[in-house]
Amino acid sequence: MDTFNKKLALIFVFAASVFLVINNNGVEASHNIYSRLQNAAAVEVKQLHRTGYHFQPPKHWINAPMYFNGIYHLFYQYNPKGAVWGNIVWAHSVSKDLINWEALPPAIYPSKPFDINGTWSGSATILPGNKPIILYTGLDADKRQIQNYAVPANYSDPFLREWIKPDDNPLVVPSQEMNSSQFRDPTTAWWHNGHWRILVGGKRKHRGMAWLYRSIDFKYWVKAKHPLHSAPETGMWECPDFFPLALNGRSGVDTSKVGEDVKHILKVSLDETRYEYYTLGKYFPEKDRYVPDNTSVDGRAGLRLDYGNFYASKTFFDPSKNRRILWGWANESDAADDDKAKGWAGVQTCSGIEIELDYETIPRVVWLSSDAKQVVQWPIKELETLRGQKVDMSNQNVGQGQHVEVKGITAAQADVEVTFSLGSLDKAEEFDPNWANLDAQTVCSLRRSDVPGGVGPFGLLTLASQNLEEFTPVFFRVFKTKENKHKVLMCSDAKSSSLRPFNEKLYRPSFAGFVDVDLSADKKISLRSLIDHSVVESFGAGGKTCITSRVYPTLAVKDAAHLFVFNNGTEPVTVQTLTAWSMNAPQQMNQNLEF
Repeated sequence: MDTFNKKLALIFVFAASVFLVINNNGVEASHNIYSRLQNAAAVEVKQLHRTGYHFQPPKHWINAPMYFNGIYHLFYQYNPKGAVWGNIVWAHSVSKDLINWEALPPAIYPSKPFDINGTWSGSATILPGNKPIILYTGLDADKRQIQNYAVPANYSDPFLREWIKPDDNPLVVPSQEMNSSQFRDPTTAWWHNGHWRILVGGKRKHRGMAWLYRSIDFKYWVKAKHPLHSAPETGMWECPDFFPLALNGRSGVDTSKVGEDVKHILKVSLDETRYEYYTLGKYFPEKDRYVPDNTSVDGRAGLRLDYGNFYASKTFFDPSKNRRILWGWANESDAADDDKAKGWAGVQTCSGIEIELDYETIPRVVWLSSDAKQVVQWPIKELETLRGQKVDMSNQNVGQGQHVEVKGITAAQADVEVTFSLGSLDKAEEFDPNWANLDAQTVCSLRRSDVPGGVGPFGLLTLASQNLEEFTPVFFRVFKTKENKHKVLMCSDAKSSSLRPFNEKLYRPSFAGFVDVDLSADKKISLRSLIDHSVVESFGAGGKTCITSRVYPTLAVKDAAHLFVFNNGTEPVTVQTLTAWSMNAPQQMNQNLEF
């Protein structure tokens, strides 16, 4: 990635960002550079909107993950001098459970000619002999983006505290016909038939490129004649991720796995739009070509891992639990001056990421849907260890215009699982033919939670003030197409999340995605939302559609936040089951971080 959102340099050696697990590529998105603020120290770290159980350092920015010898490693891009992009080092935290994190000294920082102007995103791979190696993008003295490597100074140190950048760097440089400012984010390597392979993201004119390189010894790399894949009118491909998923079951497979029992996924982050898309398809290792299935769009209108504030994501194979984990960057939606005032920017999402301030999302396990047409995601099991006070609701009817409060939990820091039962689909409103070429987000902006419908809108009002001056609704709306089929829209609408005035600095979209689910059988649909002060991560229909929102309420904060179930459709809905938990903070979250 380049300089705006390169936070997900997830190199989990084994599990996330820069996870050094067998194959991982890290991520970094482009960042806006605020020279007047990048050295401005955060005198006071304000806690009002700071998350309680997402990964975040005490101050400033976030980035990447990996797993090695029983320890998860998260490498993240961190500005020790300010709360906005600049002065970036690869900070380093370790964990045994992906929940509690201890900070270590920075692993990589600009210091040599091949990275003197920047140490950007990358990934990790485990070489034979159980030796982790990091590949990362450096910005050299000529401002070229080149691919470098780093190795542990002491392989016997389980925490891998110190890393060395050998002087024989760089390993990969752009050829003369390539744009040296659009050449970044090496992936985790995979092995087949005597060669290692990596991808590097790039652009040729307006075509996104996944450049392919091969090596026998991991030191001397040769560019393939053709890219692994490319797509027109998509612009620069940042943070590419290429990995297999098993056709049957939820178990993960090693990144080097090929064969008829897996399907490959190519995910790219689009620098021009600040969102991602992915395709599923077949990898032909002998030709080193990837051919997407024709089940989804190969372009900007394609499938997304997350339809919200989510960027620069990265997966890794976790061999300890035989699963593939996704981390994302929960784009910050506040302004740079506000970042400085707060003293931090960023969170890691479950799958792993942000916009101007960022967090990593909660790590998510990923697998293929039963029809092999999309990726399904769910928060890691370890998150449940933070569940505290529990409340239940069942068989609760909710009529049009009603909202029922879920009491007895800390609504600003909660985990909620609910299943809605629909009595009838006959009143589903017609899907306007004029919307055929609109994306889900645009449809949601036209049919928000306060617009009455037939079947829906219904769902949750999260981070709500008592009198609903502020709320972030996460909801479903069922349409009927001209073919008499049902089309389900899922929204997480930030427009009503804050009383702060609308302006360009505060990004409050109506995030949305369509849900591939058949309601005709049992007329039920599920929703899970992870609510954490300024982050709402939601998983519709068991994780088929996921949406992350970053919000900044002024009234619905801390103990003044409320949670409601609501329905604005003429057709009554029933909360068949609802379970909500107050979420505790991890026992340790980088409290020892002092650079």
